[in-house]
Amino acid sequence: MCGRYTLSTPGALLQERFDLDHEPESMARYNIAPTQEAPVIVATAQPGLRHLETMRWGLVPAFAKDPTQGARAINARSETVASRPSFRDSFATRRCLVPADGFYEWQGRGGAKQPFHARRRDLAPFAFAGLWAEWRERSTDTPLRTYTIITCPPNELLSTLHDRMPVVLPSADFSPWLDEETDAEELRSLLVPAPEDAWEVVPVSSRVNSVRNDDPSCLGPPEQSLLF
Repeated sequence: MCGRYTLSTPGALLQERFDLDHEPESMARYNIAPTQEAPVIVATAQPGLRHLETMRWGLVPAFAKDPTQGARAINARSETVASRPSFRDSFATRRCLVPADGFYEWQGRGGAKQPFHARRRDLAPFAFAGLWAEWRERSTDTPLRTYTIITCPPNELLSTLHDRMPVVLPSADFSPWLDEETDAEELRSLLVPAPEDAWEVVPVSSRVNSVRNDDPSCLGPPEQSLLF
């Protein structure tokens, strides 16, 4: 699964990497958690350019009675994303890129859980395959935009930590993923584990366990008691 991730990449690099229509304001995040707001990338009407906006993590479909169900929909399984009622409409027409530069997983060690940061070896930013939706408060018609991250079976490296991993799209797949005309069969073919040779997992501080901590210390060295 994907329950926490990081995005500390400068805005200028994000604009270059994802062909954004503007340079976003840099706002380093080291512990993005469910129900929080974070950047999401969507297609624009202008060919070759994409738009970054803020949405809340945890997808709330348009038909939901209230927005609380978003907390239970932070991830969508690749195997059922096209058919599950909460996700199928978004899979068909509202796909997005979720920019990140790492994500966390935990491994039990001697009664405690050691957090690990999974990231590209070159430390470059990347994009999760995501879906978004717009829900409206009926009494006020106030819109709420939310998103979810699609997961798939892990590659061999990540399988030591969890039985799922987020789908990480290579840059060549950004455009077909965002294109509303891409057919469902091609979309499903993109939902595969990232090649493990470009990735590394690094043990980090248990400070990341608390959502209140969102600073570089989350990526600091682990406490010795968790290593042995």
